[in-house]
Amino acid sequence: MMKLQNPILMATIGAAQGLRGEVRVKSYTEDPTALGDYGNLHSADGRVFEVLEIREAKNMVVVRFRGINDRTAAEGLNGLELFVERDNLPDDDLDEDEFFYADLEGLEAVDGTGKSYGSVTGVFDFGAGDLLELKGPGKRPVLIPFTEWSVLEIDLEAGRLLVDPVAAGLIDDKNEGAGSPFPKRK
Repeated sequence: MMKLQNPILMATIGAAQGLRGEVRVKSYTEDPTALGDYGNLHSADGRVFEVLEIREAKNMVVVRFRGINDRTAAEGLNGLELFVERDNLPDDDLDEDEFFYADLEGLEAVDGTGKSYGSVTGVFDFGAGDLLELKGPGKRPVLIPFTEWSVLEIDLEAGRLLVDPVAAGLIDDKNEGAGSPFPKRK
């Protein structure tokens, strides 16, 4: 069992499909059918999965993995997240302004004056758009929208995100300091 040094989430396994051990998979790759192109997939518990067959099915892919040969084995995989090593992903295929979401983790979120609002600790999509989780020392995590209005610039080399604290909901308006993004009760 191999522990990945820099794991990148590639997919989440869903329900079993049919009787031959196939599973429905939500792929996070640009081309969902390219899921197996980055080498073997790994689960957090150290299991390794080799893609034998993959086909598109509506908003997901149906995958058959080596060693998963019946419905019972496939059902046991439901909810399992699959990762690859970051080094297996092709950096040279990215345009200058493209990046992997995992590259955002650890970046410091600052405004135009240099004030820090914490570092990115996660990137989430609950269905209404991407969110960045920011966590500062001694502060609770906050979620901000990952939009062009709230995140103005991404500088991977400097390790920073330039944010608009008003658009991100980090302050009430430009004249106030950091506070709750919600109006105060009277």
